[in-house]
Amino acid sequence: MAIELIVPKVGESITEVQIAEWLKKEGDRVERDGNLAVIETDKATVELPAPVGGILTKILVAKGATAKVGEVIGYIEEGPATAAKPGDSGIAKPASENRSSGMNFGPETGKIAVIKKEDAAKGAASASGPVMNAAPAGPTVMPAAARALAENGFRAADVKATGPGNRLLKEDVLRQVQAKTDANTAPAMAAPAKADPGKTGPEAATAIKPAVLPQAGSRSEEAVPMSMLRRKVAERLVQAQHTAALLTTFNEIDMTEMMELRKRHQDAFVKKYGIKLGFMSFFVKAAVEALKLVPQINAEIRGNEILYKHYYDIGVAVGGGKGLVVPVLRNVEGMGFAQIELAIADLAKRAQANALKLEELQGGTFTISNGGVYGSLLSTPIVNPPQSGVLGMHAIQDRPVARESQVVIRPMMYVALTYDHRIVDGREAVTFLKRIKDTLEDPARILLEV
Repeated sequence: MAIELIVPKVGESITEVQIAEWLKKEGDRVERDGNLAVIETDKATVELPAPVGGILTKILVAKGATAKVGEVIGYIEEGPATAAKPGDSGIAKPASENRSSGMNFGPETGKIAVIKKEDAAKGAASASGPVMNAAPAGPTVMPAAARALAENGFRAADVKATGPGNRLLKEDVLRQVQAKTDANTAPAMAAPAKADPGKTGPEAATAIKPAVLPQAGSRSEEAVPMSMLRRKVAERLVQAQHTAALLTTFNEIDMTEMMELRKRHQDAFVKKYGIKLGFMSFFVKAAVEALKLVPQINAEIRGNEILYKHYYDIGVAVGGGKGLVVPVLRNVEGMGFAQIELAIADLAKRAQANALKLEELQGGTFTISNGGVYGSLLSTPIVNPPQSGVLGMHAIQDRPVARESQVVIRPMMYVALTYDHRIVDGREAVTFLKRIKDTLEDPARILLEV
């Protein structure tokens, strides 16, 4: 019996999704709850497991194409075929037209909605007699690994899974690709044959073989559909440039005191909390103190009003499997250093696995972006509307600076604040960034709140 694969509801206000990847091809055997496809919204990526075991008989929406919520994107043939009743096409009707035991999973599970006739399924099962044992299930293919498989023309069966619970990771695929590349690599150029000193004239000329010239490199091109996330990011960045009066101010921070504090207490911190004390928790705490001093940067414009927010939800930009995402830490003013570090580590881990929830990416009153982890020395971050400010962190470099009339070498970091000039004046922006600098150069001020 053909089972409809229907795009589930994956969040409020989301009416369209993009098929990021089909993990099975038409004619492939699929196991119940095995990864079947990956869909992407403008906020998150959701894995769609197969609702039943059977054969994927038809794919209606190709990779990269979009589909509406509730749209049928394919069919699975479950079990042996049964005789169709007159007027019955064999394809399940919508839930409103037949008696179904439909499993309709909500956005919290991200599973495909399935509609099937329970009575027909039972009849087919009883008529078929003993059921043969199914082939053992293969590894669980993670979304990043599935993309790597498709890009390199491998099958999951070709790659050894090393992840926990027999999970096939992206690293496993890349390892297999490298192994294949190494095996196929040949010497770049053959050495020319030497002339025989005993031969002269035409014979000597024919004895010297010309070197093999390298062939021209590939000039192929590939058009890849923009992901829903990238489209949304592009839309928001253009919106920020068109609707806000953006300006950036800069400063630099001497990281000596903070680095010595971390080094002095790192072992005890790790022993007590099981996680390292990083720089981000210091910046988050310093940002809260600066936002309290300059509340305009924690506000937003709504129509002709300024909405001041007396809570601090800090968005922390992290690299995810699909690109940069900004999960939000709620009510940071009530969190300690360990809570911030643990929360950021959890969000970053789930961002890599495309497992963040939609509500974790929404809202936020201020954003911190750390380009320094990628080596950026200086940049001008763009505000995430409707927020009014974003703080950019950068790489730490040893630089000569003047201290007490002496030139000394100190670990320095440039920081940048981009702000909406419609609501924040230059004086407030400079005051905010100076407060960040003063707090981090003397970290004890965070605890004393001075």
